[in-house]
Amino acid sequence: MTAAATATSTLVTSDKVVLGGAAVLTVLAGVADYGHWGAVAAFIVSAAAVCLLASVVGRSVEQLGDRFGAGATGVLQSALGNLPELFICIFSLKAGLVDVVRAALVGSILANLLLVLGLAFVVGGLRHGTQQLGSDRARTIVVLMLLSVSAWAIPSFTHWLHTPAEAHETTFSVIVSVLLLLLFAASLPFSLGRETGDESAGQHEQPRWPVGLAVGLLAVAGAAAAFVSDWFVNALQPAMDSLSINQTFAGLVVVAIAGNAIENVVGVQLAAKDQAAYAFSVILNSPLQIALVLAPVLVLVSQIFGLASLTLVLSPMLVVVLMLAIVLAAFIAFDGESTWLEGASLVVLYGIVATAFWWG
Repeated sequence: MTAAATATSTLVTSDKVVLGGAAVLTVLAGVADYGHWGAVAAFIVSAAAVCLLASVVGRSVEQLGDRFGAGATGVLQSALGNLPELFICIFSLKAGLVDVVRAALVGSILANLLLVLGLAFVVGGLRHGTQQLGSDRARTIVVLMLLSVSAWAIPSFTHWLHTPAEAHETTFSVIVSVLLLLLFAASLPFSLGRETGDESAGQHEQPRWPVGLAVGLLAVAGAAAAFVSDWFVNALQPAMDSLSINQTFAGLVVVAIAGNAIENVVGVQLAAKDQAAYAFSVILNSPLQIALVLAPVLVLVSQIFGLASLTLVLSPMLVVVLMLAIVLAAFIAFDGESTWLEGASLVVLYGIVATAFWWG
């Protein structure tokens, strides 16, 4: 059997569907951009392509990290799993859509903490009843999330209260970003620690891809994500104008879900398999990466490469909903249990928050 045939045989049906769909939608997104399709059609196609490419990146990273355990997988995801969203935000900054980027960063955290976590609790609770979340890793992630979001909030407070630091909000945001990245570096030894039994049970269920296949798909998906993200942003502003969607709602809901939802389906699947502690850890790891790595990197990139200046100064409403989501996640984590009703409440709260930003 040839190497190509062996690699193909390791792909399950769902892998082949995702890879085929990503390839088709990437081509269509390019045709839509260069063929000047209608704004809404081009936006929908490119958004779908971003979703599937995010899924390919996530699966490739998981297959590489699978050799080294859950901790290393998390580190790889922090560096590579958010590539599509990173590209979208960079091109959005290039286009001057700063409000979209701020809202997308907050929206990605909210989508994970409220929508994805809520769906996991609903699915897991209805199938298995009350589930236990007794994971030291998850509790530590929640504490780091609280610290990170608090760091985000302080530049906003200095702006609202008109303190002397307000005149230096760009420099302040750069300093905060560097410190958050240092905190991430300090957290690496913990992230690389051994997985718990629950986490270990969630691995190795599917045939493992050859390393060459995983690296190749990761490289191709990463490169494709850069092109598709550019096309996505090109269609974003005309689509917002056509659909009368404001920048905040577009970033908070549309961009956030396009860059994160499919990649985090794994958390819901784990909860359905009664691996609640592992699901909780996986779902919380994504917003932590955004708060601790992606946002600080974007702040620095915007200054270094002369893009539209991004700071960590958020609107009062964004800070309020962000803190509310983190506090709720903390209560659930330290309570140590989840029920389907808690999950339904989180999903409903996400719907309310999204509706609150529909008008701007």
